[in-house]
Amino acid sequence: MRTLLIVNPNATSTTPATRDLLAHALESRTQLTVAHTQHRGHAAELAQWASTNEMDLIVVHGGDGTVNETINGFLPLPELNDGQAFIPRLGVIPGGSANVFARALGISPDPVTATNQLIDLLTLEHDRTIGLGLADDRWFTFSAGVGLDADVCEAIDASRAKGNAATPGRYVRTTVRQFFRAKRREPDIRIEIPGHEVVDGVHYAFVTNASPWTYLNATPVRTNPGTSFETGLGVFAVKSMAVLPTLMLARQLLSANGNPKSRNLFREDDVPSVHIETKEPIGLQIDGDFIGKRNVVDFTAVPDVLEVVAPQPRH
Repeated sequence: MRTLLIVNPNATSTTPATRDLLAHALESRTQLTVAHTQHRGHAAELAQWASTNEMDLIVVHGGDGTVNETINGFLPLPELNDGQAFIPRLGVIPGGSANVFARALGISPDPVTATNQLIDLLTLEHDRTIGLGLADDRWFTFSAGVGLDADVCEAIDASRAKGNAATPGRYVRTTVRQFFRAKRREPDIRIEIPGHEVVDGVHYAFVTNASPWTYLNATPVRTNPGTSFETGLGVFAVKSMAVLPTLMLARQLLSANGNPKSRNLFREDDVPSVHIETKEPIGLQIDGDFIGKRNVVDFTAVPDVLEVVAPQPRH
């Protein structure tokens, strides 16, 4: 088995010791090539090279952004996939700050434990086939969003560029700061979903491909608990930014058996597609990375599109 190991050496929790352990474990079982990312977009370039050279497996050691880049590098869009493209399998060893995709798949957040998991699963030769989401022409694995969370991601990206780590505490502080800034804006997001009435007057919206939406340290934050890699997309659209309803909603999101409900919330857990548009350009984030501002975004669920080396889902 020919394997490409893509390592983001600048990811939050990657260390030379873990990288060496992972490389040694894979070398003993596969024909291994190791590549370190050197700039933004490099993971996509490496993944495209691996696919072109028909490598069997790509293992990513990095955060959610590196995983997203990798998938967008080797997985063709549905309209471009004629069934002839060679698509490698994907393995993930967490190396970022949140590692939402890996943890939602049942992969340990500890990179050493995750390495052992990966080797055991490769020995069993039992992959998991999952669905992904599309935001226009870009794949996302667990979450995309317009409005508040995109503003947070943009601010976190700017902070990281200054050398600040993306810690849970920094995310919380940034979210509070961006919340009060966004609170002053008019809610002009419109959401259209097949089979549903149009939803107007939305302040911000999350579109998810899995649950949880994110993690606050070890605590999962669940916006759409009925959404999974085996279902359609989840939609979580908030129509009020009043402080008290927001605090009540936050409490539900952090609850162990969270099932968020509010008269100011539109939520659906299994939809095939979502159309979002705004009068003024609004921020878009995909898998935790700020993408830019858009007036219109179309989200689509694409089932059974990617083979990952991960535990089978719990039923």
